[in-house]
Amino acid sequence: MRCDYACHSPEHTIARRSFLGGAMGAASLVVGGLGSLAMPAAAKQLEQQQKRVLVVYLSGGVSQLETWDPKPKTDTGGPFRAIPTNVPGTHICELLPLTAQHMDKLALIRSINTKNGDHGKGRYQMTRGRNQSPGAEVPHLGAVAAKGLESLQNPLPGHVKIPGGGRSNNAAYLGPKYSAVGVNGKPPANSELPGGVSVDNDLQRNAFRRQANRSFLSRRRSAATDVYTYSYERALELMERRDVFDVTKESAKAQEQYGDFDFGRHCLMARRLLEHGVTFVQVEHSNYDTHNENFNFHLEQLGEFDRAFSTLIADLHVRGMLESTLVVVMSEFGRTPKINPRFGRDHWGTAWSLAMSGCGVQPGAVIGKTNANGTAVADREVDHGDLFHTYLSAVGLDPTSTFDVGGREVPLADPARAAIDEVLT
Repeated sequence: MRCDYACHSPEHTIARRSFLGGAMGAASLVVGGLGSLAMPAAAKQLEQQQKRVLVVYLSGGVSQLETWDPKPKTDTGGPFRAIPTNVPGTHICELLPLTAQHMDKLALIRSINTKNGDHGKGRYQMTRGRNQSPGAEVPHLGAVAAKGLESLQNPLPGHVKIPGGGRSNNAAYLGPKYSAVGVNGKPPANSELPGGVSVDNDLQRNAFRRQANRSFLSRRRSAATDVYTYSYERALELMERRDVFDVTKESAKAQEQYGDFDFGRHCLMARRLLEHGVTFVQVEHSNYDTHNENFNFHLEQLGEFDRAFSTLIADLHVRGMLESTLVVVMSEFGRTPKINPRFGRDHWGTAWSLAMSGCGVQPGAVIGKTNANGTAVADREVDHGDLFHTYLSAVGLDPTSTFDVGGREVPLADPARAAIDEVLT
């Protein structure tokens, strides 16, 4: 659904480039593969069992008080109750009754302080693990996962964003190979042959293209031409697997369970992509920027989230995929405990929460806490850097290792931060 109550921050707009059209910029050459990134004990296991990451991004800043850290009967609590979950002693907001029945598969971090209330900077922090700094871009979590957990045998892209369009530029020095490919809930645009072009004709024209490429590359090969050639060949492979993106291939029962709305279909697509070997998928649900009528909008939005997300967690669990899939429900920040005169909550990065599940995560854990009315962290304060270390550690990557970028070592994660060990198995 489309809501018009956001603050319309310009940071919400993300530049995109066409996935199938035009040459991409030159990639920085990164040395070192899976073995250089994985913890020694996990390297062999990673080769045997493909790890995956799913981020469910609640865009705009979901309220922690209406989700993971309710404060009923306080001056900040709002009108909703806290309900018990299937983990004794753990309560969440009554807007998430279905998710509450899967708390034994989830962990909560209730003590996040990112010291930030800006949409663009908050998104950067939470998806990259560092503060945004002019002239010093670092790769998105999806790009790091796509690189570190890469399966060379899989023709599908390793980093997919739903919804979205074309290819993004969020891989920084890892190069466009690991940037996100955006899809809008259906097979990617331009991923089927144009009308009137037969399979035989397509094979002939691609054979001619490859011959011309070889002739050109023999004289003028560069990083840019290599990236272009790679992207084109991957696009052809993706065309052969376009049905993976088609949720109508699922049973009518599965489609009904996830829900007949965009977020439900997007979660179902995410499961299909993960099942077919895509390393990282980010699904977005928008928009939680509730400066006005916070409670009415969360009632509406979280109804969709609760149905689709609880179905997704159950589906991953039943299929045996949750053991190898890290799931993170994040946002760019939380909402203010103080309720404003428009019955809304404003931006708040001082004391808020997220949920995790699956691979490497201690099920049922609750890490940290806020004070009685949620205005400050009372125990085990963490930030975006700590969380980024935790995500990488959960899937067996060593966040203290480095990428080799043109002979210069660049840390995977902020060296000043560390993983939240209490939430890891």
